[in-house]
Amino acid sequence: MVHVRELDPSASPLDYFGYECRRLREAAGLTQEALGKILYCTGSLIGQIETAQKVPTRNFAERLDAAFMTDGVFSRMIGMVLRSQLPNWFQPYAEMEAKAAFISTYQCQVVHGLLQTPEYAAAVLAVDYPDKIEEMVAARMERQRILEKKQQPAVWVVLDEAVLLREIGGREVMRKQLARLVNYRDNPWVNIQVLPFSMGAHAATMGSFNLLRFDDDPDIYYSDGYDQGHMTANPDVIKERSVGYARLQAGALSVEDSADLIARVMEERYGDRATDDVA
Repeated sequence: MVHVRELDPSASPLDYFGYECRRLREAAGLTQEALGKILYCTGSLIGQIETAQKVPTRNFAERLDAAFMTDGVFSRMIGMVLRSQLPNWFQPYAEMEAKAAFISTYQCQVVHGLLQTPEYAAAVLAVDYPDKIEEMVAARMERQRILEKKQQPAVWVVLDEAVLLREIGGREVMRKQLARLVNYRDNPWVNIQVLPFSMGAHAATMGSFNLLRFDDDPDIYYSDGYDQGHMTANPDVIKERSVGYARLQAGALSVEDSADLIARVMEERYGDRATDDVA
């Protein structure tokens, strides 16, 4: 007799999702294989999701809603499921980020997570999460849904020039990533500036950071750490970092010139006729 792992639906959003999937499947009198055929996937995948061994995708959740006519229950649930895959220390920031009206960020190493392609994100996340790449990429793509909201936040990004030159994931991955950045050129809600090497010492030599502004709550400063993030609403810190960020913006290339530089690096360094040097 096959032992079926019993889930505690209160243990986590992932367990709750799997529990509800199995409950509705059994109530409908369907085997895992039968439900798999309806959802265009394998019965094995259904079994893995029902036992919380596999993280479902948003597409899977939407198909599940259609199959069981659950009026978007699983589609609404999937956001919590994917956010739960983020590191515990990062989840509070992700929740605040999703509520922000204005996001300002300086990035000195990699493209900000809200603007990453799935391929670039996978290459970045593979360094620290080699056994959870699929789940972590799905969680990062879920974060990006805030840019699709009817009232999306205004996002201002300052990228160190090194971000454009650091080859992550290979030339094709970098080309697609830079192409995505260029595509934001005419987006009024996402503004990208490049801080050139010629700037020398600047107001963020200590590293990357984010500033979140809200309609009704105090501003938040956030910076990453290896095992935890640092988040504060201390007015003194907010004032100092806000002034520092304004200095970064003043020293960076304009949005238009930044887009031109990104496009040039994309073609000259990562295009079909790539050269070794980019002026």
